[in-house]
Amino acid sequence: MNTAIWADAPGAHRLAVVGGGVMGVGITTLALIRGLPVLLVDVGEQVLDRARARIDGELRMAQLMGRLTGEVPTGTLTTTSTLADAAGASTVIEATTEDIAIKASVLAEVSALVRPGTPLVSNTSSIPIDELAGFAERPDEVVGTHFMNPPYLIRTVEVIRGVRTGEAVMASLGSALAALGQEPIVVRDAPGFVTSRVLHPMINDAARIVQAGTASVEAVDSLMENCLGHRTGPLRTADLIGIDNLVDSLQVLVERTGDEGCRPCDLLLEKVRLGHHGRKSGRGFYEYG
Repeated sequence: MNTAIWADAPGAHRLAVVGGGVMGVGITTLALIRGLPVLLVDVGEQVLDRARARIDGELRMAQLMGRLTGEVPTGTLTTTSTLADAAGASTVIEATTEDIAIKASVLAEVSALVRPGTPLVSNTSSIPIDELAGFAERPDEVVGTHFMNPPYLIRTVEVIRGVRTGEAVMASLGSALAALGQEPIVVRDAPGFVTSRVLHPMINDAARIVQAGTASVEAVDSLMENCLGHRTGPLRTADLIGIDNLVDSLQVLVERTGDEGCRPCDLLLEKVRLGHHGRKSGRGFYEYG
């Protein structure tokens, strides 16, 4: 155990986030705003450099949005490409890409490193938690979350309790989420849970409408915003999620539910092929500076 990583970490919560993509950056930013020490783990220095730059940008955005002021302490950020450095964490959040093989590998490795009783949290939008728990040494310590993006602006988090998730881990996760200022809503395990099972097929349908030429991207989003109260519109939401992540989630849903309505439409697949992934790539359904 690399105890030096946590030598100056005050308080009960020491968070390790595995994965420096959109959600790993968002969760890390949230923790720093709340004054928690965070260890961010990813595969190499180039990836970590990009993640640190995005975190700096997110902290500036949080300040502009009133979520971070001079009176709010910020936590300390440490980055590493060595997963073993996460051994001393009080909570580990796996936030890798929506690929069961990658998530399974991380959970298997980290479960052999951390102390028994440490919550192993998979942040996933669609993969059933009990599938992932089967790869950990102690399946009762695996629990799911689905943070919304960006977490420092959306304070409700979907928590997925697997059939083997234990009471002690649920209590520990509840304490960590309270320290993060998040309000958990606990649901049962199923493909896509609640939010993705409802939202992602709806986005797919919205993209199909644009693909068919029935309406423009802007028209679809304006109708959903102004007539039905969807805060950002489904296609802006797709850009925020990441269209590549959305397609991965839809593919998980169609494989595990058999619902053909979840099969990603051609327009989504074409945007992924072109690298038009949304905000993070600068272009998706909309263009971003």
